Amino acid sequence: MSTIPELKARLGADGTPFTVVLGATSFAQVKDRPAATLPVAYVFVSEEESADNERMTGPVLQRAERDVTVVYVLEHLGDADGGDVADPLEVIKAYGRGRLIGFVPTDMADPITHLRGAVLEAADGVVWWADTFSAPIYLMEIA
Repeated sequence: MSTIPELKARLGADGTPFTVVLGATSFAQVKDRPAATLPVAYVFVSEEESADNERMTGPVLQRAERDVTVVYVLEHLGDADGGDVADPLEVIKAYGRGRLIGFVPTDMADPITHLRGAVLEAADGVVWWADTFSAPIYLMEIA
């Protein structure tokens, strides 16, 4: 199994707050609001950057720094006077980070770490939040 399916499985495990955990293709198809009942999570590799070859001789070996982004989409309407009784975004972020930080997928040697988070959009009672995690792998030449 590769990193993304394993991360999706961890986010969608028993007790998840998400109605569904999807990938990049589903995320790319969303126009204004996901078709599924909220909250929804999308997991995909958003960027990769490879280091130089680590070997002087023999097959190529490179460390590839991968950024995996998890986009959370949830309703956030606040209370009647416009304040927040409890912030559901903070609950969702804590769940997602707690399930992913420190986890080592089978195709990785190093644990997942958190890089950054940011609001993508907040409109009409729906909040889109993106958490980006480091998920490095090693690339090797196949002889």
